[in-house]
Amino acid sequence: MPHINDAHCHFFSTPFFASLGGDRALATFGWDPPGSAEALADRWAAELDRHQVRRCALIATMPGDAASVVTAVVRHRSRFVGFFMVDPTRPDAETTTNAALATGALRTICLYPSMHGYAIGDARAQRVFDLAAAISGTAVFIHCGVLSVGVRKKLGLPSPFDLSRGNPVALQAVATRYPTVPIIVPHFGAGFFREALMLADMCPNVHFDTSSSNAWLAYYPGLTLADVFRQALEVAGPDRLLFGTDSSFFPRGWNREIYERQAAALEEIGVADKIREKILHENFERIFPVS
Repeated sequence: MPHINDAHCHFFSTPFFASLGGDRALATFGWDPPGSAEALADRWAAELDRHQVRRCALIATMPGDAASVVTAVVRHRSRFVGFFMVDPTRPDAETTTNAALATGALRTICLYPSMHGYAIGDARAQRVFDLAAAISGTAVFIHCGVLSVGVRKKLGLPSPFDLSRGNPVALQAVATRYPTVPIIVPHFGAGFFREALMLADMCPNVHFDTSSSNAWLAYYPGLTLADVFRQALEVAGPDRLLFGTDSSFFPRGWNREIYERQAAALEEIGVADKIREKILHENFERIFPVS
């Protein structure tokens, strides 16, 4: 088993489920109650051990739930890196973002322009980048492309997302303005693969995470996951790909199937062990060294 770090896991905490209806939501899916943030953190740590995963990013999956991830990171600082969602359109966005970064446990700001209805070049979003640039070691994660939240869909909750806000090309001016801030685009751009490649070609601080089922491949007839890795390696290079799974709930836990699918794609295109180690492990360690 190679060394593995996972750059994309969701920390589905009790406050997260409360926002979706609490026990009703859990019963609908048949998922385990998360319990306290401490208990969920311990379960994640044990899950990483079970799959021989060294470290992972834990994402607070709604604005205002950063405290849950802080608790997890403080409890297992050598295992977890804290990511937290920010909605720049909220009047308290700067205050809460500053407070979150000041904890020292949260190192990546997650932006979802399609979900929260703003342009990435909006002055409110750029103020978030200013905060990231002011604190060394802070990255910005920006969800581009198709955004489908299966939890909300199954519960019949509205998801009025604006796909036009998700084009990675819109990031080019911002990424250029903040060259020292690592920018992570998940899911290879989630359907805007060509545009994501253009962005990465222009901006050396842009990284891709490889997470999820990458179901967006359906929009590119004939394109395979192996093709995606081959092209991403050609354009972005091996130092800017971060392995991820998009794991989230229990009892499923860490999604090993996603790892096996990606490992098979890398094997198919004949990726050397040195490059595989960068994607699965080293690039994460470089951007998020153990503090």
